Amino acid sequence: MKIDLLSPESFASGHPLAQYRWLRDNAPVFWHEEPSGPGFWAVTRYKDVWTVDRDFRNFSSEPTVMIQDPAAEQALGFGGYKMMLMMDPPQHTAYRKLIRNEFTLPVSGQRTPRMNALARQIVDAVIETGECDFVNQIAGEMPSYVIAELLGIPLDDGRELYKLTEAIHTAPEAQDAGAGAMAVMKMFEYGRGVIEEKRARPKDDLATKLLHAEVDGKKLDDIEFLLFFLLLVDAGGDTTRNLLSSGLIALFDNPEQLAWLKADLDARLPSAREELLRYTSPVIYMRRTARHDVVLGGEQVKEGQKVVMYFGAANRDPEKFDAPDVLDLARSPNDHIAFGTGPHACLGQHIARIEIDAILREVLTRLEGLKIGKAEWLASNFISGPKHLPVTFKPAKRGA
Repeated sequence: MKIDLLSPESFASGHPLAQYRWLRDNAPVFWHEEPSGPGFWAVTRYKDVWTVDRDFRNFSSEPTVMIQDPAAEQALGFGGYKMMLMMDPPQHTAYRKLIRNEFTLPVSGQRTPRMNALARQIVDAVIETGECDFVNQIAGEMPSYVIAELLGIPLDDGRELYKLTEAIHTAPEAQDAGAGAMAVMKMFEYGRGVIEEKRARPKDDLATKLLHAEVDGKKLDDIEFLLFFLLLVDAGGDTTRNLLSSGLIALFDNPEQLAWLKADLDARLPSAREELLRYTSPVIYMRRTARHDVVLGGEQVKEGQKVVMYFGAANRDPEKFDAPDVLDLARSPNDHIAFGTGPHACLGQHIARIEIDAILREVLTRLEGLKIGKAEWLASNFISGPKHLPVTFKPAKRGA
């Protein structure tokens, strides 16, 4: 079995399940060569991924959660600054506290009516045409709108920022040279305008709160705010957009499961959503770095070596899940780790679940005769999901 978890081609139509299966069976902690780097340990069993993600004392999020070392970040002028995602407790805990209250389950739940209304608005925008690109016109619209409202920026700007995240996640070899770095610079340029606007006209939104927040008695400076802004926009769209698109493909690949779901949509949607998260695993990996020599899965990991957790492999582990390659929308229990676990578990997961439910409900009840075309997948070894997914349906009138 040829193992290549670096090439985007391995993820050209979703996760490389055959490679994952071989690794779990034969080398669950596998030394993966890296043509332009020192190599890394690929971790594929659920119990090992769970351990690494929760054990920040042995496995650090610094200097980066990406397989590649942060030379690109240094070139962009981050200097000694770090994104919250690339911090460890207690520093990570202090920064996470700045925005945690905005994403708790009760506060997220209060946004449900608004997200339901946005979902109706999104479907209304396409329902008369009888066709659309599901990724860009439906799945990507919801998180773009929600993060825009949270940050207090125009909804149309949220859509444009979402386009930049696609370039950030696309593999360098699959786009023009420097396109990812240019997208980050454009994001920062927009963020600087947000700083000026919110300092001049503060409002009750997350961007204003961040500009007035303090860590250890010190307010965030401009670069710290911009890194927060980048993280919120970038992470705010990943799971929802890619789950909805990959999930729709999974549902149409399993028509009996789709029929089961539609037969009692409201009651069955919660378990279906969790199974789609497990089955599609939108975030492919996160990296950690060994703080010192440590044994993992019977392998001797040396201090400073990269340790990469593959969530899609963990979520298909037969030691954890019965018939893991079967889509079972009624699966229970379902302790997937599509959102990660431990200190770095996705802060926006409660909002993401509400977004997913709102869109699926609108799509599956209002787009009659829905059919999907051939997906074009994002060329990425970090995020799994289609870049384009044409769909057709029976044209209908907008909602009242």
